[in-house]
Amino acid sequence: MRSRAATTEGGPSVCPAPRERVRAVRRRLRRADGDVTVRDRLFTLYLLALFAGFFLIPALHAASRAEAPVSLTSPASAANALCVAAAPVCWAAQIAGRIWGPLLLPPLPLHVFVSTDLPPEEYLGPVARRRLASMAGCVLVLGGLGVHLGTDALDRPAVAAVAALPLLGAAALAATAWLWGQVRTVPENLALAALVGAGGLTVATTGRLLGEGVTGAWIVASAPAVTAAVVGRLALRSATQVDLGLLVRWSARADQARTYTVTGTAHHALDLYRPEPRGLGGSLLRPDGRPRGPLSRGAVRAARTPGRTGAGIALTAAAGVLSAVGAAEGAGGPAAWLWVSGAFLAYLGAGWVSEAWRDVRDQSTLPPLFGGGWWTRCVEALAWPLLVVVTVMASAAALTTAARWPAGERSPGETCLLIAGSAVLVLGARYLREMKSHLPLRLLTPLPTPMGDLSGPRLLLWQFDGVVVVVVGAALTHAMPSAARATGLAFFLAACCVWAGVRRAGRPGVRDA
Repeated sequence: MRSRAATTEGGPSVCPAPRERVRAVRRRLRRADGDVTVRDRLFTLYLLALFAGFFLIPALHAASRAEAPVSLTSPASAANALCVAAAPVCWAAQIAGRIWGPLLLPPLPLHVFVSTDLPPEEYLGPVARRRLASMAGCVLVLGGLGVHLGTDALDRPAVAAVAALPLLGAAALAATAWLWGQVRTVPENLALAALVGAGGLTVATTGRLLGEGVTGAWIVASAPAVTAAVVGRLALRSATQVDLGLLVRWSARADQARTYTVTGTAHHALDLYRPEPRGLGGSLLRPDGRPRGPLSRGAVRAARTPGRTGAGIALTAAAGVLSAVGAAEGAGGPAAWLWVSGAFLAYLGAGWVSEAWRDVRDQSTLPPLFGGGWWTRCVEALAWPLLVVVTVMASAAALTTAARWPAGERSPGETCLLIAGSAVLVLGARYLREMKSHLPLRLLTPLPTPMGDLSGPRLLLWQFDGVVVVVVGAALTHAMPSAARATGLAFFLAACCVWAGVRRAGRPGVRDA
């Protein structure tokens, strides 16, 4: 770093302190972008007040008058429950840090700071502390609302006093885990996730023994705060040693994803965060130079992204189990939630088991370069994901059905028929989602109705059409009294999705460009 004292032709001059230089850069960039006026802030507060007055406060009032679903009758039960709930909060914060961490700055200011001799802690430290404090505050408010609406802990002062400590610790742990997820490597993130999970499992199994008395409850309640202190110290130390080149690339990707989201193409923003394939590039070709078969190419591409492929297979297997249980229990009741959840997990897993869906979009929208019909090339690209989804989901469902039979209202044959329809519906919805390109401009036009302008819901429907089709279609098929009718409805919805996807790709019929 340059010395603060510098000598010029006009005599000695004092270089401003690093903190003053950072403030000057931010002030100049803010002036170039246009300062936010008082009117803009007041309009934002006006919108928040309208939302809180007409939607949030009435909903919270109605929920607070209902009976609490979870009863916390003692300080020990409150400490144990909140310490166990801190584990998934920590995991979610780590995943959020890997995708969108607290050290991300706009590309231009970050490029200016990196190009100077300023140490990273001068321009990254204040941003990290401010965002971590905001993250902890948001988690604390949401956690307090959850405790208020979901439990009866606030009705007992002793229980509320003990519950406040793990709630504060969970908020601090979420903030520090958010930073840990960005600045630490994948093995270190897995180690933290395993440690927190083991701690939550220990509290869940032996928490009553450790927290029977008030003293033991306070000891258990302090576990999230102690973990947050240790993790926060290590994470803040690593924040000053982050790779600036990698941080610049992350910031550029985040800025591009923000642009895609604002312009209505959230699917392109999600594509930016797909893991890059690594290794085995030469295995896509045979020794004589010819390309391998569709299944072989799909297997090699899946092996090039092992983390994403493993997560997709796990989600698809879980979907098969939930779908089998939900189909065997009959229509209505909690089984419907299991059925819809299984369809949603299968939808996610179908997109993660292979990168071939991106090839399907290219094959459908780009001119053919190597001959052959576009429909044939799409089928070849989808051979591997179709095989994996059907095989994994059917195997998990068959094992679950064999273990539960003859329990349930439906026979194994009807259950398998329903699961086959669900798999076809999920694949059709995934095809519809992958065929999206840029946002059609006609969706931005107003849609006046007696209930107001519905252009916003129409835009959201276009953004999440695959999820809507899966959730609504799964709910409708599960409500059908006959398995044959439900399967027929699933096939019909899948056919509609394929037709809409073909139209979306710019091919109203079988046409080769």
